Amino acid sequence: MVKLRADAERSMRAIMAAAEEVLSASPVATMEQVAEAAGVARATVHRRFASREALIEAMEVTAWREILQAVHAARPQTAPPLVALHQATAGILQIKPAWRFTLARQVPLSAEAQAVQAEVMSVCEEVFGKLLGPGADLVWARQVYLALLGEAAHGTPPAGQDPDTIAAKVIDTLMHGVQRRA
Repeated sequence: MVKLRADAERSMRAIMAAAEEVLSASPVATMEQVAEAAGVARATVHRRFASREALIEAMEVTAWREILQAVHAARPQTAPPLVALHQATAGILQIKPAWRFTLARQVPLSAEAQAVQAEVMSVCEEVFGKLLGPGADLVWARQVYLALLGEAAHGTPPAGQDPDTIAAKVIDTLMHGVQRRA
């Protein structure tokens, strides 16, 4: 991957952020609408991204890399599994709302985004393996966790609740269900 100059990186970030906002409001929005929302010339968008699909693919890869960074920052190899899961969940809850359109797409991810996503899922299952022990259905645990995480990230969080509090609720629900504990 070629390292971009700082101004080019900022320009790409601004374009992707504008695209996320525009495409969330109208999934059929044009590159021209993205350029206008980003405050750049249409030629700038086309210089950075050859096509609308290339822009969306770059958004996918960026979003999944951010999630992977949050997962690795939780130290899943060395931290206690529950701590790593909590920290990863809180980190992901901070990232997902910024990529609502990108992460909710129903079409297949690009090959590069699929590879990053597969690494995230592998680490997730590794943590669940440590946390739940032998014989646990790790794929099911991951699916339930992802459903809870998606609802927490894209639902309407209660006012004033920070990602750590929401992460604790997600993990508590995953581990103990919805029944109120004494």
